[in-house]
Amino acid sequence: MHRQIAGKLTGPVTKWIVLVVMLVLTGVLGALGGKLADVKNNEQSSWVPSSAESTRVADQLSGEVNPNEIPTLVAYHREGGLTEADLAAIDEQADEIAQIQGVTDTGVLTPNGAAALQAQGQNVPTLLSEDGEVAYVYFTFNLGKDGWNKIKEPIDEIKKITAMDGVDVYVGGFGGQAYDFINSFDGSHVTLLLMTFAVVILILLITYRSPILWILPIVCAAVANTMAGGVVYLLAKYAGLVVNDQSQYILSILVIGAGTDYALLLVARYREELRRHENRHEAMAFALHRAAPAIVASAATVVIGLMCLSFADLNSTASLGPVLAVGVSVTLLVMITLLPALLVIFGRWIFWPVRPVFGSPEPTQTGFWSRVGDRISVRPRAVWIGTAIILAIACLGVFKLDANGLSTEDGFTETLDSVTAQKLLADHDLADSSNTIQVVTNDEQLPEVQEAVSDIEGLGSPTDPVSIGDGRSYFEVPIKYDLASEPAFDIVIEARDQVHAVDGADALVGGGAAFYLDTKTASQRDNKVVIPLVLLVVLVILVLLLRALTAPLILIGTVILSFGAALGISSLIFTYVFDFAGADAGFPLFAFVFLVALGVDYNIFLMTRVREETVQHGTRKGSLIALSSTGGVITSAGLVLAATFLVLATLPFVFLVELGTAVALGVLLDTLVVRSVLVTALNLDLGGKIWWPSKLDRGDNTVDPGASEPERESVSV
Repeated sequence: MHRQIAGKLTGPVTKWIVLVVMLVLTGVLGALGGKLADVKNNEQSSWVPSSAESTRVADQLSGEVNPNEIPTLVAYHREGGLTEADLAAIDEQADEIAQIQGVTDTGVLTPNGAAALQAQGQNVPTLLSEDGEVAYVYFTFNLGKDGWNKIKEPIDEIKKITAMDGVDVYVGGFGGQAYDFINSFDGSHVTLLLMTFAVVILILLITYRSPILWILPIVCAAVANTMAGGVVYLLAKYAGLVVNDQSQYILSILVIGAGTDYALLLVARYREELRRHENRHEAMAFALHRAAPAIVASAATVVIGLMCLSFADLNSTASLGPVLAVGVSVTLLVMITLLPALLVIFGRWIFWPVRPVFGSPEPTQTGFWSRVGDRISVRPRAVWIGTAIILAIACLGVFKLDANGLSTEDGFTETLDSVTAQKLLADHDLADSSNTIQVVTNDEQLPEVQEAVSDIEGLGSPTDPVSIGDGRSYFEVPIKYDLASEPAFDIVIEARDQVHAVDGADALVGGGAAFYLDTKTASQRDNKVVIPLVLLVVLVILVLLLRALTAPLILIGTVILSFGAALGISSLIFTYVFDFAGADAGFPLFAFVFLVALGVDYNIFLMTRVREETVQHGTRKGSLIALSSTGGVITSAGLVLAATFLVLATLPFVFLVELGTAVALGVLLDTLVVRSVLVTALNLDLGGKIWWPSKLDRGDNTVDPGASEPERESVSV
């Protein structure tokens, strides 16, 4: 940002204009952000790519199978067996359930009702186990568009209706899963925000050692989060952007974490300039002029890296990128406009009790990171080689990562009723009527296709075929396993192999388990496509920013090493500490994007300062000055971001626990080890070679330190 522009933004008059404009925008966008829940889409069927076989089946069945229908069941269990009185009570409860608003007119199928229909020769599933201990009733909700978000109230009513003495009752099926998901996250967004702000405030208090300075970064982070919610709402309502609970949680965490990071960098540079300039407006102009390029480059790297997610096949992943990119863009705008305005409005006293006095010495020049730099400079090559070896060893833990997806049971950190219902049915050899494969085929080959799936182990009895027109029909077959489990995936794969082999059938296999399998397949494809794309984009940004090739390649290498070490250590924690069954197939991609995009931030903060100092002092001395000047603020920024992502680990969703843990660990590694030790040691060892092919430093101080300010600025960032 040019100094004249920076000065105009924070002048005696313009600072008030900036404040008023940002307050108005906050009010308008805040009102819109309050309606974000109205446009969220948590329907899993909207996440898979249109090319997936499960999506193609859903499209063909759209005329027969209402996409708003939510198959649901209530499972009953009594040790020793359900009594006749229990079964009679279940029939009575079914009549009450059928009257609940949203239950379709197909009614409720009960164990007694199913037995009666079977006696008449109709093909319906058995709803009572052979040992008599488990039974279930089956029905369907249709709550209209976005019915998945409206299911809590009717299922609460069902739970009241079905309470029985001596009988364990659990709501399952797709309705039960949706209910458990909503309940697990109910109210957690507010709790998450409060916890995040509490952690950030604590770190800022320790960092600033001021009881009041922390207020400004926190206010600006809150404003950024509010404004981002409003912008995302507009894009979701009018531009088709898909937003769900998961993206909203990560959006808030990222905005607060990144916003606080940018604030820390700007405040640190402003405090430096206050010691050099008596006029605070002039000090802020210089601070913005020096710090804004690094902040903008950092934000641009994150935004472009996140936008690479748009190339993902999985719709939920592709939509997350733009949502988070909007959040970071809004955060950047707030932190280079509102925060500077507030800082100059409040003046030097905001730093109380240690105000930066004009002409006072800069304390970072003799601080902790200055001493660390001096120690590294003794044997830099030994330091970077040793550090790289240790990180490489940590990478070996990746071999313990099982990112092949999680079953419904393993996907949560707490026991859910819907999972218990599913297990009861599976343990007592009952097929879940809400969990089926849907087979679509040409009418002429229908008997062959039915025969092809008839002997697949793990499938129940097929339903009668239904014509969908144009010479096509479909039938469903219940699966006896959890729809997100490997056994269910194996069944879908085998069913597809069998029906695809029927000549002329043009048969397809869809359904819940097929959807999860297609989600896993798309995630694995995205890992292979998006990860290299992000690396390429980040490399290009670094080349343009540093105007060199060697330094960007080194930084990319260190970030990859940091990511591998973080993933390796995290994998060991997931396996031996948390005892998780594995990881979501999309976990490596999300962890990579966040760690690379955010990890490169700190290298940008450091290396832009190294480049600035190289102009006057040469690369080696400039690296030591940059480390001593930025070490404290970058470490504080890393602690803030790590802490905010670690808050995700408090949610009951294994994917978010793993993501928060891995990102937090990776950020700490990056700030405390990779940036401060590894990169600095490499800079000291290679010297001016890091700027190749630039002529910035052909010796160790070939640039004239007596050059005029414009000449020095021409090669500084």
